[in-house]
Amino acid sequence: MTEPSRSFLAQMTFRAAATGPLADLSFAVKDLIDIAGHVTGCANPDWAQSHPPAAAHAVCVEQCLQAGAVCVGKTHADELAFGLSGENAFYGTPLNPAAPDRVPGGSSSGSATAVAAGEADFSLGTDTGGSVRLPASNCGIWGMRPSHGRISVAGVNPLAPGFDTVGAFARDGEVLQRVMSLLLNVDPLLAVSGRLWLLREGFDEAEPAVRKAFEPVLKRLAGSFPSRGISLRSIDGETGISGMDNWLQVFQPIQWAEIWSALGSWVEAARPALGERTRRNFELAKGLDRRLLPPALAGRERYRAALAGFLGPEDLLCFPTAHAPAPLKGSLGLDRTQGDYFPRVLGRMAIAGIGRLPQISLPAVEVEGAPVGLSLLAAEGNDAFLLSAAQGVAAALDG
Repeated sequence: MTEPSRSFLAQMTFRAAATGPLADLSFAVKDLIDIAGHVTGCANPDWAQSHPPAAAHAVCVEQCLQAGAVCVGKTHADELAFGLSGENAFYGTPLNPAAPDRVPGGSSSGSATAVAAGEADFSLGTDTGGSVRLPASNCGIWGMRPSHGRISVAGVNPLAPGFDTVGAFARDGEVLQRVMSLLLNVDPLLAVSGRLWLLREGFDEAEPAVRKAFEPVLKRLAGSFPSRGISLRSIDGETGISGMDNWLQVFQPIQWAEIWSALGSWVEAARPALGERTRRNFELAKGLDRRLLPPALAGRERYRAALAGFLGPEDLLCFPTAHAPAPLKGSLGLDRTQGDYFPRVLGRMAIAGIGRLPQISLPAVEVEGAPVGLSLLAAEGNDAFLLSAAQGVAAALDG
């Protein structure tokens, strides 16, 4: 008997327009995004019980419906989107169809698994610190985080507004391009090329098995695109701390401060039941030493300017989306401070968040029987170029 995907928290059918550029497609929506007449539960029972049904569709949902796509349901997520594993203490863990013994990744877990399982042609998720990019990598599908602020977040529950974005998943690049072009209100570009910058830290700080799996990928890419290595130190000009630690130390204080500012009042007043990992995450956010914020905010602007100065209109920053394949179910423990999985993931996810950059994760390799995606980042606002260039990269990998 096939194991159920557990992608959906609620299934329904909504259609607004019979025709349009997405008329042949179905889509699912993360339970952080409003669907009119339904409670946006944020994947937590107490939140769902204490909030009324949405009065209107989120703007991104309305865009898809008016383009002819059919909404088929609300999908699973980490509680209040504060997680990256997909393991929810109340609703369980959606099946990762590409690696059933491993987590799908979060927080847009159900949106990723619905697409990977063929239950929807595309899905909407949110990405603050990797919540589209990591599940896409773990489940062997396409996922995109757009440039920050380019897609409306009206009707989307906030997590950390300075980083929150609405992204999408699809099984192939053509569908992702159709959907994201619609949401971004840009015209799809014809085939474009690009210059690949292979981020050394992104490869060097990956697990040995991941580095080995990407060796033939790099050879194929080198045969199709101008490419060369680049270090983060050459971009940000930092000295001292090596690797991606600088970027994580800038990203995380801002993210935690914004999370507590956005959700802390409800957590304190409602005293909701939370899964143990989510509870500890909120404790970390509440306990943040806010004296770290001014230097982190200054660092974010410095790094953003460095990326803007480095990335030209045809440049693509390239590295494995994750340092390792998805962890085995139940292997991560409950305390985010234990082990190095989450910091290592967040360090590489922080680059796009800090730079407000668009990023696509596309299927690339298998490691230990599980997918690991390849990430491409483009200059802020260069989303249409990234969508087209990513299809060229995928074609080179397939070839």
